[in-house]
Amino acid sequence: MERHLPSELLDEARDGLVELGRSAGSAQAQKWGAQANENPPKLRTHDRYGHRVDEVEFHPAWHRLLGHAVSAGLTDAWDRPGGHVRRAAGFLVWTQAEAGHGCPLSMTHAAVPALRTDPAAAAGWEPLLASHVYDEGLRPATEKAGVLLGMGMTEKQGGTDVRSNTTRAEPLAGEGEYLLTGHKWFCSAPMSDGFLVLAQAPGGLTCFLLPRVLPDGTRNAFAIQRLKDKLGNRSNASAEVEFDGTWARRVGEEGRGVRTIIEMVAATRLDCVIGSAALMRQAVAQAVHHATYRSAFGGVLVDKPLMRNVLADLALESEAATVLAMRLAAAYDAGTASEAAFLRIAVPAAKYWVTKRCTPLVGEALECLGGNGYVEESGMPRLLREAPLNSIWEGSGNVQALDVLRALQREPLALNAFLSEVGKARGADHRLDRAIKDLLTELADLQGIEARARRVVERMALVLQGSLLVRWATPEVADAFCASRLGGDWGSAFGTLPHSLDLAAVVERARPVEC
Repeated sequence: MERHLPSELLDEARDGLVELGRSAGSAQAQKWGAQANENPPKLRTHDRYGHRVDEVEFHPAWHRLLGHAVSAGLTDAWDRPGGHVRRAAGFLVWTQAEAGHGCPLSMTHAAVPALRTDPAAAAGWEPLLASHVYDEGLRPATEKAGVLLGMGMTEKQGGTDVRSNTTRAEPLAGEGEYLLTGHKWFCSAPMSDGFLVLAQAPGGLTCFLLPRVLPDGTRNAFAIQRLKDKLGNRSNASAEVEFDGTWARRVGEEGRGVRTIIEMVAATRLDCVIGSAALMRQAVAQAVHHATYRSAFGGVLVDKPLMRNVLADLALESEAATVLAMRLAAAYDAGTASEAAFLRIAVPAAKYWVTKRCTPLVGEALECLGGNGYVEESGMPRLLREAPLNSIWEGSGNVQALDVLRALQREPLALNAFLSEVGKARGADHRLDRAIKDLLTELADLQGIEARARRVVERMALVLQGSLLVRWATPEVADAFCASRLGGDWGSAFGTLPHSLDLAAVVERARPVEC
């Protein structure tokens, strides 16, 4: 945060982040996280009289987590000075307490660019999205102090291929008003006050704002058929929903639904990166803390050379993910054409690589606790169940890799911006310089580029992380990262760093602060 915020904002932002960190690490917040996951949401389709209500009930701990997050400004970024960096830092810190409630926070924050394509809709909804007041319960948005927004894009016959959506949108007499009929296979956070959804209007696939409660106080036609039984993310509700004459307002032009909603998707992809960095950091903190106090074979584990190698390797991965996530947030704050071009490649590349690295890292960190890590009370199994999620949501690995290829082929300014960023560290480390040269050779060869997409995007992400660490991390961290990730002196599992590196300094840097 200190690298990216102007000095006049730094003291206030730092004080707020320190306080949020204390709260996230408190016994109370940790208890809320456990309770929210041990008591997952329940669907209540009808009231006692048989009337359809389609409500999702959550444990009180969920509301406390969400309320604390909203009050900390984790849905407010777009118009605050340094807002994206401040929010990203807060999101990374707070969601270490519990990751599931990050979903509605992310979508509420990310909906703003799409809504701004309709100034009237933005004027009514945006102040409520950015509110620091968590106002639970279903009422008209105009009667609330703050609202949450969800999203419904995918359908069972198409999944990621949203252009194959079959939900229909029939125009009404009122300007921009439609009735929707169809379904959504994944509707995230169905307890939200409204949703951005895609449907086929007469002019093609279009984006719509769908409120749960209409201005007159009646419930919109929004039938929740069931909640998903997910591997992880148990505290958060994901639903299958049906629309039958459901009122919605068009956002953006007819036929330009993907273009309208794509900025929301990009912002939620960045939150996938931040969320994975948060999971990594929590896992590393748990592993280092355990190894610091666990004695075995005549000494504490953290002093054992092989365990130190494992912990240092995990710490490198975590710091590289964090520094990349914060750099992307800073690009949003800059708001320039060159930074927008940089984001066009850097976001899907980072989303591909950081989220892919999360699961093996958490699994290795769990192993550092031995059998204790495999037991629910440690909290590590919940982290491991959560870890694959961000790699799947908002487009899985192949989708991200192909998105980078599209940007490379169609937007030369994006590649120029990316190369300009990594080039800022040119000459600082010979392994980074060689990796940049090898990447340029890889990009110049278009033969079989789609089959090589994952390889190319992986190298892009690693080169970008290396460039950032060479410029901003300690020499020990930068040296270890370049030697292993870029120089090739690394095995196929964590804990295979060159033994000649200053691994103790890397581990010490990752040690959690004890309050």
